[in-house]
Amino acid sequence: MKIVIVGGVAGGATAAARLRRLDEHAEIIVFERSGLISYANCGLPYYIGDVITDSDLLTLQTPESFLSRFRVSMKVHHEVTSLHPERHAVSVKNLETGEEFEETYDKLILSPGAKPTQPKLPGTDIDKLFTLRTVEDTLRIKTYIEKTQPKSAVLAGGGFIGLELAENLRELGMEVTIVQQPKQLMNPFDSDMAAFLHNEMRKHGVKLALGHTVEGFQETADSVRVLLKEAEPLCADMVVLAIGVTPDTKLAKDAGLELGIKDSILVNAHMQTSAPDIYAVGDAVQIKHFVTGQDALISLAGPANKQGRIAADHICGKNSSYPGSQGSSVIKVFDMTAAVTGVNETNARKAGLAVDKVILSPMSHAGYYPGGKVMTMKVVFEKKTYRILGAQIVGYEGVDKRIDVLATAIHAGMRASDLAELDLAYAPPYSSAKDPVNLAGFMIENISDGTLKQFHLEDIKTLPLDGSAILLDTRTPEEYERGHVDGFVNIPVDVLREHLKELPKEKPVYVMCQSGLRSYIATRILEGNGYRAYNFSGGFRFYDAVMNDRCLIASAAACGMDQA
Repeated sequence: MKIVIVGGVAGGATAAARLRRLDEHAEIIVFERSGLISYANCGLPYYIGDVITDSDLLTLQTPESFLSRFRVSMKVHHEVTSLHPERHAVSVKNLETGEEFEETYDKLILSPGAKPTQPKLPGTDIDKLFTLRTVEDTLRIKTYIEKTQPKSAVLAGGGFIGLELAENLRELGMEVTIVQQPKQLMNPFDSDMAAFLHNEMRKHGVKLALGHTVEGFQETADSVRVLLKEAEPLCADMVVLAIGVTPDTKLAKDAGLELGIKDSILVNAHMQTSAPDIYAVGDAVQIKHFVTGQDALISLAGPANKQGRIAADHICGKNSSYPGSQGSSVIKVFDMTAAVTGVNETNARKAGLAVDKVILSPMSHAGYYPGGKVMTMKVVFEKKTYRILGAQIVGYEGVDKRIDVLATAIHAGMRASDLAELDLAYAPPYSSAKDPVNLAGFMIENISDGTLKQFHLEDIKTLPLDGSAILLDTRTPEEYERGHVDGFVNIPVDVLREHLKELPKEKPVYVMCQSGLRSYIATRILEGNGYRAYNFSGGFRFYDAVMNDRCLIASAAACGMDQA
């Protein structure tokens, strides 16, 4: 059997290695138009920032090492220019010699990846404007920085690449501004959770121009002007477009293969295209979201690797299938770590799901052991069924392992209340006897049996201020004086029982504290004495962070980008 693979990196290289492990005698040829067959895309910003200093470390395999170990013929600097499904052949051009030829196949795997989205705007051909997707892109940026020593950069886009590059350019001492149309960074997160990322970026001197539309670029003698709609332009020594990626599917389109959203390649669960002997994997394919079942594009290395393995399995007679992706991901944001899995609240509602949520602020490990830090967790689940839909965590140590537990729970189809029963490892330097994941489960379990009733950030503006409800802040007087929500009166939880006679029982009580724990205890005291009590999800700490962030975004939109 002869298998031709178009494109290396995650999906193509994984498929090639898996094919060889399953079939020692298959003829396997990989055509890669760049000079590299397998490299660490996710490490590229860290090479620019001198965290990774040896560019060779970005190369995971070479054509020589792949041939030596797997006997796979890796043809770099070879571009496949067209597909011919009707005669099982591809047209290839040797980019070094100019030679053109055809290669036949029994099975074909497409792994063309995605390309940086290039907006149709004036000035995108300016030499000081860059994209970051490949090693070649990285070396171009690195060379420019070393040669010209730029003092400032504007990054158009606030996704994974934008944030990672912003951090690394700041570490090089550059002034950095991120500009993008959405009013938040990192769209996999809800805007309330993104507020903590915004604060961390500002804390480290990154300016945020959120809610602004880029209309073009102009080159001056020594800088680039980024033209904004209804706002003053931004000026910088260099600009990087990081507004997302687009499936690179011209070959598939020209060959008549069926396409999906954004011209991505349609595949079945075995990664077969509309031409059964042609498979496609990676960033170029449309998949199903594991949680919603809806069509999705998810450009992550993990799914691409799994898809490459599944395509190889199916070619070799195994009945492997891809269940979809839930978009689990994690990112370092200066001193913080942020992670997400499944769908956020915003997208769950857009998908027509009836959702609820819990927001909590547990410590990364036992409070009595030195060095613990607070993380903010948001777990989204479906009403009635209590199916876990997604989770977001922003914090410091321990974020990654908690998101992985939650990702596993989603994949296993666990109910959100089942998180309370998970038997997770505990020692004071690493966790608490009640792990943060367990705590989320306890809260959801309490919701399911009626022990806990909540109100949320979006409910604050609708709370009655006419005296028909009691608004209660149960923190200490010192905490209350440092900041509180208008209309809330202060009765510390430890003296609440002594003040119950002051609170009419016929009125509902909305209770708040710093994190949600003391206010929960207060609701139990109140409920035990005949009141209807509701606990504020997330606490004043959460409220304050989100509202301050929204004020900063609004003020920046009104008066420019002068944020720090």
